[in-house]
Amino acid sequence: MISLDLQKQLEYILNCSVVTSNRSLEDMYKFMGPSFENATIEKGQYIEGDGDVWLIHDLHADYCEIIEFIGRKLNPTEQQLIVMLIFNKPSTIVDNHYAGMSKQEKQATKLGEWLQEQIDRGTTTGYIPDHLVLANSFYNDMLPILLVADGSTQLKGSYAELDKLLRSFLSEDALLIPLGHDEWLIWGPMTLLKDEEAELEHEEDETTEDLLTNIVLGLHDMLASEWLGESQLAITYPNAPAKMMIETVTTLRESINIGRKFHPSSNIHLPWMLRLEALLYAIPEAQRQKYLEQSLKRAELFVEPEMLATLDTFFSLDCNVSETAKKLYIHRNTLLYRLDKLKQETGLDVRLFRDAVLVKIILLLYKVTKSY
Repeated sequence: MISLDLQKQLEYILNCSVVTSNRSLEDMYKFMGPSFENATIEKGQYIEGDGDVWLIHDLHADYCEIIEFIGRKLNPTEQQLIVMLIFNKPSTIVDNHYAGMSKQEKQATKLGEWLQEQIDRGTTTGYIPDHLVLANSFYNDMLPILLVADGSTQLKGSYAELDKLLRSFLSEDALLIPLGHDEWLIWGPMTLLKDEEAELEHEEDETTEDLLTNIVLGLHDMLASEWLGESQLAITYPNAPAKMMIETVTTLRESINIGRKFHPSSNIHLPWMLRLEALLYAIPEAQRQKYLEQSLKRAELFVEPEMLATLDTFFSLDCNVSETAKKLYIHRNTLLYRLDKLKQETGLDVRLFRDAVLVKIILLLYKVTKSY
């Protein structure tokens, strides 16, 4: 809330009582009068009653911080001056921030700003305030996708163009929320999952993870050709945006951050495929580096490009020797020779589960430790 000194200054200048308080959103709508059903409440907004004026100082999930000017009407000039004093910027700047936006883009932008504010405050859970809910579908499960444009990529169009593209490719019910100039949160309907499942009904043992992966792969290919060029994408399990949006954005951002560090050549980052990486990343950097130094002293063979490529392929194919040799276009005996050489120099045989786990950890730490 405003300081006591500023409160007294306002009382002196306006010659009226100035009171700060917290009001529920229900009280706010009642104060706004009969048209409250179609009204919105925004930070920096003035609301006039029969004799008083309220200024929205801050918005929370179910209540507002307000400044009440008792028994005093405020003309437009006074309103702008008060906004300058309280928010340290003219009201015209507040208004121009949303100038030219459609109603949908304006609402989505405000939701994105609220989300970022909650995350900046360290909030990890919380429901979206009712006045920021974009659609009734937010109370049901939806598919969350985070899109981040690569730093070298410039956005080629407006919110409206990207929104139109996503609705055409995904569904008319897809919702787009801007989180920054190069970051977008996409919510798709559950019908996407059902459609993907119907297309792959001939495939055996198709999991939810497989279906989600196919959706985000298709989206990446479309964006690469139609919108951004290269971009980073993450998708996670369906959930209800109204109550899980903060956690979802945090999860998706962490997935992209960890994925880019451990797998810089990949553009698709899946939380369920990054569990080991997330665990290793949570270890203090000094401990990670110490373990890596001790491991690499046993053999520099780990960091040779040919061995790195061989082991990456070997692990990606579930340690299958025949499939790895085929993927690398080498004879099976050549692959066995490389694995035997690794065993001789390090004492680790990646054909054994225990040793394979240790080598996998060493490779991941090598990728993420900057000093190597």
